[in-house]
Parts: sequence; C-alpha cells; structure tokens
Amino acid sequence: MSLGLPGIRTPLNAAASAANERELELLRLIAQRDREAFRELYLAYHRRLARFLMRMTFRHDVIEEVINDTLMTVWRKAADFRGESQASTWIVGIAYRRALKALRVTHAARTLDPEHSPLASDPHLLDEDRQWLDRALAELPFEQRMVLELSYLLGHSCEEIASIMQCPVNTVKTRMFHAREKLRRSLPRLAGVEKS
Repeated sequence: MSLGLPGIRTPLNAAASAANERELELLRLIAQRDREAFRELYLAYHRRLARFLMRMTFRHDVIEEVINDTLMTVWRKAADFRGESQASTWIVGIAYRRALKALRVTHAARTLDPEHSPLASDPHLLDEDRQWLDRALAELPFEQRMVLELSYLLGHSCEEIASIMQCPVNTVKTRMFHAREKLRRSLPRLAGVEKS
C-alpha cells in the first residue's frame, strides 16, 4: 500500500518488493545454470505451488508432476523471462497452464465433494464458516473459483491473474463479480439461513 509519498513504502510492500527482487536475482542466476539458485527457488515454490494446485485436483501424482514440469520450465526458460510481470506471476502462470494441460490429459478434474477438501485436513480451517465457504467455492464454475483463489489465497492483482489465466483484465473482473454474487446467494443457503 503506497502512502503517496515518493520513496515511502509500507513494510508489506517493502517485503513484497524485496521478495520479488530476490526471485528476479534467482532467475538471473538460474539463466546462468546456477543449481544452488534453482534449489532455493524450488524450495521456495514447491509448497506454494502444491497448495495452489490442490485447489485444482486432489491427485498428488498430478500435483507433483505439474510442480516438476513447472520448475523444469523455469530452469529451461529463465533467460526468456523479461520482467513484464512479477516473477511469482510468471511461475504461477506456468503452473496454471501445465495443470490445465495435465487435467485434460488425465481427466483428473477436481471433484466437487466438500468432504474430500484439502482444507479439511488443516485444523485451523475446520470452523463452520470455512466449511461453508469451501462448499460454496466448490459450487462455482472453475474459472470463477480460480480468480477468487488467485486473488484472495495467493494475493495476485487482477492484472496478474489476467496474465496467469491468459485472458483480458476485464474478463477477470467479470468472473470475480459473478463469483462474488454466487457466493452471496449460496453462503446463506449452505449455512441454513433463510434470506429475507
């Protein structure tokens, strides 16, 4: 969040900026085939990508395959990264497209059964509100669910999501609008609350 003063950044933006600078440096080193830099990036992204991909499929073999394909693409194409987006946007975009391809090939589309949600294994997210939200998200069309998750769970902007999903920014905003409207209608129903 900018305070509007030149050179002044909040700690959150400063930390995000420092993280992006480190990732850019890692990509520069990876382009020179630095294995230690690749190892650092791999460790930084493996868990993050796994959490993201679990929102698309529960098949751990597919998740691991997509993570490995994604990071091998980063290894091979690091020199091609031009900095037109944040490094994280580029990497998550690769993972998103690899996952779509893997799911088409394996027909491993995510089941919408809320009982098998990956969130159910996290004790911090077992409260009823989170369960209702998870069920409501599961009812959304795939593209609408993904824009919400990329925005609220991974913190990407509409512009970054458009880059990841390879669609116009207005399409992202439209999907987000419709997703929020559907959630507004479905959450009271799932919670057993009648709307007046």
